[in-house]
This record gives sequence, structure tokens and C-alpha cells, in this order.
Amino acid sequence: MIEARNLTKRFGDIVAVDHIDATIRDGSVFGLIGTNGAGKSTFLRMMCGVLRPDEGSVAIDGKEVYEDTQVKSRFFYISDEQYFFSNSTPEEMMTFYRTVYPKFNKERFVHLTESFGLDRRRKINTFSKGMKKQLSVICGICAGTDYLFCDETFDGLDPVMRQTVKSIFVGDMQERNMTPIIASHNLRELEDICDHVGLLHKGGILLSKDLDDMKLNLHKIQCVLQPGMGAEDIRGLEILKTEERGSLLTLTVRGSRKDVETAMHSCEPIFAEIIPLSLEEIFISETEVAGYDIKKLVL
Repeated sequence: MIEARNLTKRFGDIVAVDHIDATIRDGSVFGLIGTNGAGKSTFLRMMCGVLRPDEGSVAIDGKEVYEDTQVKSRFFYISDEQYFFSNSTPEEMMTFYRTVYPKFNKERFVHLTESFGLDRRRKINTFSKGMKKQLSVICGICAGTDYLFCDETFDGLDPVMRQTVKSIFVGDMQERNMTPIIASHNLRELEDICDHVGLLHKGGILLSKDLDDMKLNLHKIQCVLQPGMGAEDIRGLEILKTEERGSLLTLTVRGSRKDVETAMHSCEPIFAEIIPLSLEEIFISETEVAGYDIKKLVL
């Protein structure tokens, strides 16, 4: 388990990360959402010991990360700005990482580079941005670490490759309980993979919740009511948002599914169904309650 307590980092007069508390459970996918400049990269760099916090601490299973090489061997950091040794090839990077990570899987590295169509003997500085990102992901996966820190990992990958990488993450989570921590400015990128999502804004975590918890108490209803009835006539519903298109009402409501179904049944609608909320819709509802417009923060 990773625990960040009172984590703070300043660059001159700029407070990049402002007294953040966060807990990341093993075997989950923690998504960190925020606009450019929100502090995501700085937060990740402190989490993996690249930067020293000005205040607070980061610990993995109770051991502080900064300057502890044994703890650092438990994670791999994929930076948004790809870095490889000058004039190196994928094969040379593999040789280096095998000296750093004892569990580095050479056979899997060879298999994945071939599957991704990457020439292991070609100079990496001739690769495209997407190819470099693919190579970083392959190195991170093959390192065999407990944690994988990903800064805008899906940026630069085409849709097919993004789904491929997500499938690899899921497979490693199931097989060896790997824990990915993924920072992104795009909610939609994390829609189908994250268990827990934190919204970072101006250096602080504005909202941090398990998706399952949010989904249990937020619902979207599409319905057609009896003639002359409106949303205000449905008793027992906490309605957060109402959209109306002709006779079709779309409601975003808060409460248990049982209470929602009871309230809808009592008004005898002509038609009604509860449909899944997207991650974007969940965050819009949650942040509006906190007094923020997420459309101005992320999307």
C-alpha cells in the first residue's frame, strides 16, 4: 500500500502540490485526473522518489520512498517525457533495466517488442513518439515491479494500442497483483480501467473516491411520465440534473437503487429505465455538489 501524507512541493512562489493526502491500495488501479499544470507530474515524481517533498512524506508499506533504493526497486516510472540513453537501442535499454530490476523478464520483453513491431536493434531516437511510448510501457511491464507509475501513458498511442496496453495491465493485475497509478488529463482514457479516481486541481485533491461507491449512489434514469407530470412530481428522489427532450426525461439522481426504483414505480411512468453513468457524468455530478464545474477543470 502507498500512503502520501501532507505531501507538498513548491517551486519558488508556485505551490505545485499542496498538502495532499492519498492512499493507494494494492491490486487496484488509481487514476489521477487533472488539467495540465494541476500538479499530476510533480505528485508522481514525489511518489516515486525523483523529487524530495518540501513537506510530508510518501511511504510504501510503511517505508519512505525518497533515497531508499530497496523501496524504489518495487516500482517503475513511465514519464510523460520519454527518456532513453543517447543513441541506445531497445535491446541496450533492456540490458540496463535487467541490472536495476532483478525480476525483469527478458523473454517477455522480446515477445512484446516483436508483437508491437518494434525493432530491438534500431536506434530509439529514430522512433516516433508513439513507438517510444510503447517501448516505455513494455519496459515497465517487463520490469516485474509491484507498482507502475504512468504519466500520460496513453497519450500518443492510437486507440487500438491504448486498448492493448490496458489489456496487458489488467492481465498483470490478475496474475501478480500489479498496481498501476495512472495520471491523465482525460477522464475518458480511464473510464474502463480505474477502480479509484482522484481529481487534482491547483495542487490539491479536490475529490478522491472509489468508482463503485460513487456508482452505487448515483443513477441516470430515462423515462416518459404520465401526461401532465414533470420531474417535480416524482416523490422521494434527490434529482441532481434534469434534461428534457420532448416527452423523454433524463434524470441524474442520488440515492440507493432500491429507493430510486420505488420512487419511479410510485409515479407509474409510461416508460422508465436506469442506465449506466459514464465516469465523466459521475464526476460532473460530484464536483458540482462541491461547487465546481468539472468541464472547466478537465475534459
